[in-house]
Amino acid sequence: MDIRAMRYFVAIVDQGSLTRAAEVVCVAQPALSQQLAALEAEFGVALLHRSAKGVRPTEAGRTLYRHARAIIKQVEAAGAEVRVAGADVTGAVAIGLPTTAAAAFGMPLMRAVRERYPRVRLQLFESMSGYISELLNNGRLDFAILFRDTPSRAVEPEPLATESLYLIGTPPAGSLRPPRRARRGSLHGAGGAGAAHDADDGLDAAGEGTVALRQLDGVPLVLPSGAQGLRDVVERSFARAGIRLEVVADLDSLPFLLASAREGLACTILPASSVADAAPAVPRRLIVPELRRTLSLCWPRALPRTHAAEAVAEILRELVAARIAEGGSLKRPPAPAEAAPATAAQADK
Repeated sequence: MDIRAMRYFVAIVDQGSLTRAAEVVCVAQPALSQQLAALEAEFGVALLHRSAKGVRPTEAGRTLYRHARAIIKQVEAAGAEVRVAGADVTGAVAIGLPTTAAAAFGMPLMRAVRERYPRVRLQLFESMSGYISELLNNGRLDFAILFRDTPSRAVEPEPLATESLYLIGTPPAGSLRPPRRARRGSLHGAGGAGAAHDADDGLDAAGEGTVALRQLDGVPLVLPSGAQGLRDVVERSFARAGIRLEVVADLDSLPFLLASAREGLACTILPASSVADAAPAVPRRLIVPELRRTLSLCWPRALPRTHAAEAVAEILRELVAARIAEGGSLKRPPAPAEAAPATAAQADK
């Protein structure tokens, strides 16, 4: 098996059709079919499922696809570095950005790369984080921005920032649990002038306020599906607090999430960056104790880090650091030695 055969196989899987793949790689379809047959004979297994609708990889085919992607990337990286050793940064850099990150950093990144590295060609993929994760694991991306901070066998995350999560929309009447009042006999007993009250004191003129996490027990919510990083943060936080997460719909679409909240179908939980440009404005309440998600630069362990990818990643680090310095919703991630924040259950006592 040579590098050309690997390129052909990757093209077939990407296109889902021998005919379209032949057009992409500029090879006659019969020759492409012969290359595929030779690969299957070499490995002794079927690599594709064939049907009237096209082709899709078998389990063995998916394994070969992942390795072929990595090998092709390594060969391209080696060639690029040999050609430009001591010269300008050049080459293609494929980056995955979740929808909210793309809105915040996509255009600034493109402008900065064009100014500093005019010979670098960016390939930006914008989607929900679950799909971006899949592209990263399959070797389609040099790196990605994902909302995770735990490493895995396939991905090495580099935390860049954290951001708070908000309850977006107005909960149905009577669905919020009542605020917890001060206990009898406390310094500020119930009914006193200094009576303690929970986080939800209504909204200010800008449509912002706060709500205690424990008040969201059983409140109808629409959330991204389980494949998304935000859903994992929410599920773990509700579980730690010992309250019921009531998800009425899984929506892997930011516009649908915002529309559901705006029209009163159900609330959602999102970072402030997701609703910063929403028009008309949607009521939002900071959840306390704070739920925070980590924004990380994620590298695939199976691929080499090219000189061009490292250069673009450094620009992205600078952009995130500048946004943190502005004092907005993004905050500096805690250092490993810093104490972890109190859990929701601890802070509610």
